[in-house]
Amino acid sequence: MRILILSKALVNGVYQRKLEELARLPDVELLAVVPPAWIESRVGVLQLERRFVEGYQLVVEPMWFNGHHHIHVYPGLAKHVARFRPDILHIDEEPYNLVTAHAALVGKRYGAQILFFTWQNLYRRYPPPFSWFERLNYRLASAAVAGNHEAAEVLRRKGYRGPLAVIPQFGVDPDIFRPLSVPRPEIPTIGFVGRLVPEKGADLVIRALARLPGRVQLEIVGEGVERTRLELLASELGVRDRVIFRGGVPPALMPEALNRFDLLVVPSRTRRNWKEQFGRVIIEAMSCGVPVVGSSSGEIPHVIGDPALVFPEDDVDALVRLLNDLLSDSERLRQLGEAGRRRVLTHYTQRRIAEQYYAVYQSMLAARRFGSPVTERS
Repeated sequence: MRILILSKALVNGVYQRKLEELARLPDVELLAVVPPAWIESRVGVLQLERRFVEGYQLVVEPMWFNGHHHIHVYPGLAKHVARFRPDILHIDEEPYNLVTAHAALVGKRYGAQILFFTWQNLYRRYPPPFSWFERLNYRLASAAVAGNHEAAEVLRRKGYRGPLAVIPQFGVDPDIFRPLSVPRPEIPTIGFVGRLVPEKGADLVIRALARLPGRVQLEIVGEGVERTRLELLASELGVRDRVIFRGGVPPALMPEALNRFDLLVVPSRTRRNWKEQFGRVIIEAMSCGVPVVGSSSGEIPHVIGDPALVFPEDDVDALVRLLNDLLSDSERLRQLGEAGRRRVLTHYTQRRIAEQYYAVYQSMLAARRFGSPVTERS
């Protein structure tokens, strides 16, 4: 099978590992088309890395309107599709984006089946032309992949009736994110990793820390507009000396940072225009053998996979009870860490994610060959 993947996310070299795993599967000939860089508003310019590029072709195509999520486009895409003649054009973009509509039309012109991806787990109605792009992509696609369960529900509610699978966009590399022997704090340490913005809920962990008995500290990894307010909150609650603001950590050092924690808290809170779509740090921490506690926002409960480790959004009392129980039982923490890594190895490695996409591709080709429907997967 000839697969062409169009993805700006693949400028991140870590994500390219999924493509190496795909290329190792039987009868796969793989071409990835990526931009030379992607401009992310909260981060800056992300230059293309070439980190895992064995076994497939990675070609660079300039992008127009770089940094604009909904209107960017690859004007030269057609030449790659015409040369490669893919059986499947996998567009790693939302269906309401211009790039998806343009790529789908190009792919159809050359006889490719179309697959698109979505993270969107909130029901929204878009104005023209984005609603037009959305309807066009629903009509042209042979299959779709949702990155979380609620995104799949949104697609159905909005009228998409084609084959649909629920698979994360990328997995984690368990050889990079693994248990490490690193210097650890002398006292129990709770971790938070993420942007310091209200919806990520770091303030909830500070409030919980102030109510925990004994010597416990909190390490906050990340930056954002809320940092000053969070520092003031920690001072007001009398725990400023037990809250360590580490700032941003380079991706290469994230495994070491996670291994310093006794457990990680992911306290996201849903807002009118945002809900946790996956929580990648959850599988990174679990892969390191670090237990994860998370709120009930969005996909978090599905990723953690253990209801006993999930607390209601914004419920400080529930979080305090959960942290008290876990931090007082080192053996249970050890068992949870081992169980979390097993869960990642079963469901969330780059290899496992690649295998799930491969199964979707096989179903798409079988449907074309025999006229049968694609099997839905979750």
